[in-house]
Formats: sequence, C-alpha cells, structure tokens
Amino acid sequence: MEVLRQWHQGVVYPHWAASANYGAGEPRFVFYPPLSWMLGALLSLFMPWIRVPLVFTMVALAAMGASFFRMAREWMPEDNAALAACLYVVSPYVLFVAYERAAFGELLAAAWMPLLVLFALREKRAILELAVVVAGLGLTNAPAAVMGCYALAVMVAGAVVTERRWNLIGRAAGGTALGLGVAGFYLVPALYEQRWVEIQRAVAQGMRVEDSFLFGHTGEAFHDQVLMTASWIAVVLLAATAIAAAFSYRARRARSLWGPLAVLGAVIACLLLPFSDVVWRHAPELAFLQFPWRWLLVLSLALAALTGLELRGEMLTRRAALARVAAVVVVAGCMSGVAWEYFWQPCDEEDNVRAQLTTFQGEGFAGTDEYTAAPADNGDIQQGLPRIRVLQSAGGDEADSSVAQNAEWQASTADLQPSEIQIRRWDVERISATIHSGAGFAVLRVMDYPAWRVSVNGAPVNARPRRDDGLMTIPLTDGTSKIEVRYGATRDVWLGRFLSLIAVVLWIGLAAFRRRQQVS
Repeated sequence: MEVLRQWHQGVVYPHWAASANYGAGEPRFVFYPPLSWMLGALLSLFMPWIRVPLVFTMVALAAMGASFFRMAREWMPEDNAALAACLYVVSPYVLFVAYERAAFGELLAAAWMPLLVLFALREKRAILELAVVVAGLGLTNAPAAVMGCYALAVMVAGAVVTERRWNLIGRAAGGTALGLGVAGFYLVPALYEQRWVEIQRAVAQGMRVEDSFLFGHTGEAFHDQVLMTASWIAVVLLAATAIAAAFSYRARRARSLWGPLAVLGAVIACLLLPFSDVVWRHAPELAFLQFPWRWLLVLSLALAALTGLELRGEMLTRRAALARVAAVVVVAGCMSGVAWEYFWQPCDEEDNVRAQLTTFQGEGFAGTDEYTAAPADNGDIQQGLPRIRVLQSAGGDEADSSVAQNAEWQASTADLQPSEIQIRRWDVERISATIHSGAGFAVLRVMDYPAWRVSVNGAPVNARPRRDDGLMTIPLTDGTSKIEVRYGATRDVWLGRFLSLIAVVLWIGLAAFRRRQQVS
C-alpha cells in the first residue's frame, strides 16, 4: 500500500515508509529488499487488495515449481523432475510459511533456491547465471540471501570433497561477487545505514537464535507454540531426507548432485541444534536469520531433489504414470489438509486486509523497532500528532511511553508557541511549509534521519535538536520561516548505485564475450 501511494507521487524506488509510527515514518524500504513489496504493489494495480495476498502466494508457489523443475531436469528424467517439483511446493515447511507465517518475502525467495543449486553445480559454465540468482536472492529476502550464500559455500565444498570439482570454487566466488555487485544499490545502503537505526532490536529476546533451537522453551506461549510446530516439521523433514539420501545413494544416479545435497542436509541438521550456537554467534550476518528453523526451506529443496533421484528413471507405462499423478494429487491434498488444520490461523479483525487498508488511509501503523532512527524511542511517538507544531522548547511536549494516557497527543498551551502555519506540500519525500511565529522550534510529524535535507529560508539546517521520540525539530527565528524538507540520496546510496552500474556493465560485457566464443 505504501509503495503504491509513492508510485502515484512519482517515487519509483521508495526509501521512506511514511505510514509507520502513526505518520512519522521510518526508513523501512532501505533495509527490506524490494522485489517482494514491488510485486505486491504491482498486483494491486490489477485486482482489489483483498485478493493480493492469495495471488501473491500462488505466484510464489508457481515460481517455486517452475524453477525446481528447471533445476531437476539437469539430473533426472522429466517425469521425475515434475514429481519432485510438486513435492517441493507442498513441503510441510513451505505450507507452514504460506499458511501460518505469511512470510511473503521468504516464500518468493524459495523460487530462487533451486536455481542456485542448478547454476552452482551443473557441468556447463554458469557464472553469469549464478550472479543473477545471487542478486535475485539479495533483492528478495535478506535471511534467504544469507542462507543462499552459506548454502552455496557448503554445496561447493561438498562437491570438491566428493567429486574433486575444483572449478566450482571459482564459479561460486565470481558469481557471488558479481551478483552482490548487481544488487549493490540495495545492499550497500542496507548495510551502511544500520548504524543509523536500532538494528540490534531485530534480535532482541525471543527473536534470538538461541531462543529457537528445536523443542526449546522461552516461556512465551505464542513463541513456544510456533517453535513446537516448526520443530516437528524439522523432525519429519530430517527423517525423510535421511531416508531419501540413503535410497538415492544406493541408486548411484547423479552423484554430482547427491553429494553436495547430502552434505548440505547434514550441515542443516547440525545448525538446528544448540551445540551449533558458536557458529551462529560468529558467522557473519547468520544471527539475523533469528530462527534456525528457517533452514528448513533449503532442507525441503534437498529432500525433494533426493527423492527425485531415487525414483525409477525408465519409461513408465501409462498405468504407472497415472498412478504417479494420483499419488501427487493425494499427497498435495493431504498436505493442504494438514496445513489448514494445524498451520492456518484466523486473522484478528484489526489485522485483516480491509482493516489494514482503513488504518493505512487513517493515522497509520505502529513502527518497527529495528528501523527506529537512533537514538530514539518510537514508543514515545504519540497518535494524532499535527503535521507541524511550534514549541517554545525542543522537547516541550514529549511523551512517556510508560504512561498510558500519553499515547494520544494533547495540545498544551504551556508548550505551544502561537503561530500561523501554511503547508504548501506534504509528500512522502518532500515537505514545504511557511511558518509565521516567534522564536521557537518547529516539530514535524516526521522521524528525523540523516537522509533528510532541511533548509529554512534557503539556508541548510544540519544541526537539529534531538528529541527522545526522534521527531524532526527545526530551530526558528522570530518572523517568517520557509521550511523545505527533502529526502535525499546519501553517499552510501550513490556508492551502491555506482557499484551496481559497474557490475551490470561487467555482466553484459562477459555475456557478450561468452556469446562470441560460442559463435566462433
């Protein structure tokens, strides 16, 4: 919804989510990869909002099946590949993500994972294709991108150990570097600007890795309930993967795929257990996965692929082919029934799509803790704030989030400075206003952030007072003040764009060079 509004305002690539913090905003789009929220906004152009979640899920599942089938065809007959693709789509964890968690970014990222396996392990050169997949993962879901990079390293290590395929090291390193470069316009600001927000609040108690190892208990009922469900899914997937690996090893087909996937499955099994805590604490960015059981997405892929390798590859009779189709339909039906019974949760009235749309069109939503501009407490931001008010002191009417009655803003004549305010423009990334008042401080219903460029009567205002609630505060002199506020590209943004440009040019050059080689 936020993206669609900004498109209508001419902002093609949003950075600031203005509806967060009850209209004060937050830099959510700097840190959350763009492909999922752009797809959601794009779908809303063609259908009512109430249908967008369903269609988004269908698109993600269809993309998962198609990409897995493309991958599996490299190592198994077409009918086996189709069957394995179906198993991937109806995996318990995939349905858990779709029905219980509604983690749309993670669900969409699942479509990239089979292509990561394909271009990492196939015999033909694939460094350029691998770069596209790495970039796609990075631009779809941050936890999935972290998992993808580590999974790539484990699979390549497994291929080197089991098959002595040393050339895959260079492919993986080159493809990863080039892919991360292509996604640099998002990755560089997302990494650099973490110092400007309370990013560590993303891994607060209950969201830490050590709180979510299999069958753990934190005492928080809802967390433990979800963890218990994820734990039993993990048990089922681990047991099924071990069985599939044993049978497919005996068949001795496609060892170039079997070895890396078997090693990857073993590593994932270890990462789900508490003794792996040292790895989670020291491996770069791994802690931001928050939940070890997120690795079940990759394990679901390995299980489906190993199952496909184990199936008979000879030409099937018509009866056997129909039996397979029937089996897939039965499995899909059973898994959907299980998901409906055990994963699906009814939506609270205030959280359904219509209610969310009403809230978005009203005062907006509560903010996200980890995207709060530092140092500030988004819990102190009140509802019902005027867009601009002039105060005698910078923090004159600050709220205390521990006091319930401070949730709604109340005008206090002791703090308010008499003023005349004319707002000429109030867009997501640009604000213009004229204020007639005595000396004081203009407090805007906008969370202050280093990317904002502020000027008063044409002169830049770089040194601004800080409030506990983080709202933008602009010093005013006696008389008329013309305020201009713009969201601008900071140095890290320009660096990311430049890196992406260089990477894209390099990718195009390498693609042209490879094509000339193939022609000659």
